[in-house]
Amino acid sequence: MTFNDIFKSSFLENISAVSILDMALTLALAFGVGLFIFFIYKKTYKGVMYSSSFGVTLIALTMITSQVILAVTSNVVLSLGMVGALSIVRFRTAIKEPLDIAFLFWSIAVGIILAAGMIPLAVIGSVIIGLILLFFVNKKPHRNPYIIVLSCHDHEAETAAMRFIGEQTDRCVVKSKSAQNGLVEINMEVRLKSENTDFVNKLSSMNGVNSAALVSYNGDYMG
Repeated sequence: MTFNDIFKSSFLENISAVSILDMALTLALAFGVGLFIFFIYKKTYKGVMYSSSFGVTLIALTMITSQVILAVTSNVVLSLGMVGALSIVRFRTAIKEPLDIAFLFWSIAVGIILAAGMIPLAVIGSVIIGLILLFFVNKKPHRNPYIIVLSCHDHEAETAAMRFIGEQTDRCVVKSKSAQNGLVEINMEVRLKSENTDFVNKLSSMNGVNSAALVSYNGDYMG
């Protein structure tokens, strides 16, 4: 039998109906696991602006994926049509946090696994993945990095301020420096010796120092 004979035969016309019980069970499980993924996302989010719509998208994506896979498994012709239709879809939304990609792929994978009938793999695997994400994402470093934004009048004030900062911190690395008309502005990454930040008040009151700001730094950094 050639490839053309397969397409001419009634093989592609066969439809295996999906029972109402299977559909209800799959969608219910997809909703439950999607809700668990949403919970893990809320607990591990470390960005600046939290988007509740993205969390709801994770639940919807899990259910939609399981629904699509159920339809694909019921008919070969439908599966070929869906592959062609979905291949022309383009998503333009920018992913701001790298970890969001893992949550999107997690939701899609769970939807596929549930629709394939591998319920223990979807449930147990999601619990293990969730616990791993909770442990590693919420694990805090020994000392949090901070950024000091310093503005000085001249070089003498800059030298005195840098010496003072070096005495009050365990580590001080200049990230950027700009100078214009005698005004010097420096951004430094520092590691504090303790949680006490009163030294910033003394720093801002030094002669020649216009302002001093201490900002928590949540970005990537070399330890």
